[in-house]
Amino acid sequence: MKRIAALLLFSIVFWVPAHAQLGVKGGINAAVLQGSVGTNATYQTSYHAGIFYEMQVLDPILSIQPELLYSLQGTERKSDLVNYRSKLHYLNLPVLAKVEIGPVYAEAGPQVGFLLKARENGVMVISQDGNNGAVIATDDRSSWNDYKKFDLGFAVGAGVKLPLGFAVGARFNAGLSDINNVKSVQGVNDPELKNRVFQVYASFQLPDGN
Repeated sequence: MKRIAALLLFSIVFWVPAHAQLGVKGGINAAVLQGSVGTNATYQTSYHAGIFYEMQVLDPILSIQPELLYSLQGTERKSDLVNYRSKLHYLNLPVLAKVEIGPVYAEAGPQVGFLLKARENGVMVISQDGNNGAVIATDDRSSWNDYKKFDLGFAVGAGVKLPLGFAVGARFNAGLSDINNVKSVQGVNDPELKNRVFQVYASFQLPDGN
């Protein structure tokens, strides 16, 4: 099923009909891994960037917009003893239905993500001594094996088209897959980790040549 979904999305992305506008976009992420246990998971700020096609279906109301985006996601975990960041680098392929009413648009659709890289870094208090203070250890390591490599999700958002091909918008991406790849032998109390990402972006579309 994963191969079929990936093949379908790649086919859509690289299929360019007559009335399609190529665009570029980028912006800020606020990302968290929902389901983290043991410490307080909080949103960390990162970024995303990529390209998209807006393909008219019912001009000018309805279009289909496949995208190819690099997105830095993950989470930040803080407590009195830990300050850690999980950085998950994804190649995301959303395919969105886009409805426009004047300059305002709403968009929603499925998204598949492919993990490119994963790292953990931060500091941890190993021990505390009232006289000598705390003993702190730093860590920076690959966490590639801790996460599954495929993420299926859903995206929903809205925005406003501006003059000269520019637009601004916001989007929420909800991962539906449990990406935790570290399981105990008993399989008890294993946290389900799911990507949650809020995005704010600006985009620019090239003029339609038709």
